[in-house]
Order: sequence, then structure tokens, then C-alpha cells
Amino acid sequence: MRAADAVAELTRDFAAAGFDSARLDARILVGHVLGIEPSLLFARGDTAIPMADLETLRGFARRHLAHEPVSRILGMREFYGLPFKVTPDTLDPRPDTETVVDAVLTLRGRTPSPRILDLGTGSGCIPLAILRHWPEASAVGVDINPGAVAVAAANAHALGFGAQARFQVGDWTNGLEGPFEIVVSNPPYITEAEYAGLAPEVRLYDPELALTAGPDGLAAYRALLAQVTGILAPGGQVFLEIGAGQSEAVARLAREAGLRLLARHADLGGIERCLHFAA
Repeated sequence: MRAADAVAELTRDFAAAGFDSARLDARILVGHVLGIEPSLLFARGDTAIPMADLETLRGFARRHLAHEPVSRILGMREFYGLPFKVTPDTLDPRPDTETVVDAVLTLRGRTPSPRILDLGTGSGCIPLAILRHWPEASAVGVDINPGAVAVAAANAHALGFGAQARFQVGDWTNGLEGPFEIVVSNPPYITEAEYAGLAPEVRLYDPELALTAGPDGLAAYRALLAQVTGILAPGGQVFLEIGAGQSEAVARLAREAGLRLLARHADLGGIERCLHFAA
């Protein structure tokens, strides 16, 4: 089978199963088995797929049709233009979270050599993406899951940030030594009721601990905001990812913790996705 034929066949199957990104998913899987960048497949559509690779591809397709995300199948997700290893211990980084990185990078030139703290770091995608564009910074990532910490450390090493980034197991800021000029977090914010209705691609493959935060989805914000001012440098800044419709509630919790709201940042869909605070 030619690469172009495989892409066409998988696109039809994935589209029939209701996947919005059917063609992209097909190109990524075909490109992976052939070792070809998906963007180059159009020019190399006549490439023949060896039988062994075709069997691998068909296995991937069966898994995806059972709603396993492509990133989980391949163990890799691109985020902010960088490849990140993902495992069952980590969230699958979403494009929405790139809003947090964009917001933090607005501080470049205003805060020399900042220490950045990422609470609930998962794969380490947020601090490592920031370091890619802010080489004078350093970062510490904390996660309660040792498996996630191991993945984040591996990503830092693979991306060449081992000297700038350190990852450790911890419960929010407990045991940390500040001060940090910047604190970032994409904490759990899905309500218990919302969790039951999540798409199977999320509910079955992302760790529940990294998704849910009590009946109202605000438990993690209450916990981290109660601690964060204690490790912030004077004038330190906090960037929090939030769920749709949570802006006012999180802003109120931050205000009660002694933080000032500086800015709201929307994602590409126009939804307020990141709140920027200062001590």
C-alpha cells in the first residue's frame, strides 16, 4: 500500500468514527511508521509501506478507533513546537495550555533571570516551553505523582534543559524554598459532575487526579492559593490556567489570598484560559 492510499483510507475510517482531526491523525500515524514528517507525506505519497509497518499501522488504527488518542498511541505530544513524552502518569498537553506560556513570556525583558515554579507540572511542558524562549530563566516543577516527575525530568534532559530545570515530588509548595519570581500552574479544575461526561479520549487516558478538583472544580485553587504567597518574591507574579466559566471564582479566591488581578488571557477559542496575578 502507498502512503497516500493509507492516509486516505484511515481518514475515511476516522471521520466515520466522528474524529474532527481525522486527516491529521491519519497523516501522523502513517508518517510515524514510515519515519516521515507528516507535512512531507503529500510530496512522498507514492512511498510504499512495508508489510510489517502496515501491520503496525493497522494496530494503531484499531487503537485510535477505540478512542485512544494518537498522542497516547505514540507516547509523544507536540506542545509549543516541542516534542514531549507523555505516559499514563501525565496529562496530554492541550493547545489551550499554550495560552499560559504566551502570558508568561510577556514578562521577558522586565524580569531578569527569574526563578519559575510550576505547581502540578505533569510532563513539564509549561516550564520547559518557557525556558525554550527565555534561556536566562530557571525552573522548578513539582508534582504529587512520582511517575509524572520522572517523565518531566526525562523531557528536560531530552530537550537540553537539564541544567535549567529541576523536578521533584511534592504537595503544592510544601517543603519548597523560595523566593520565586513567577509561579505557574495548570491545576485540576474539572468538577466531579463534568468528569463523568468527558470524552472517552480524556476520561479513559488522562489521570483522574490531574483532572478533577472536587464538586465545584475549585479545590486545587483553594489549596495552592493558600500557600503561594509564602514563596513568592516581592512583586512576584502568578499565572493560573482556568476552566471555562471559572474566571470570576478563581479571581475572587486569589484576591482573598492577597493577590491582585493584572490580566486575563483568552485561548484561541476566545475563552478566558489564564489569569495573571501579582503579589
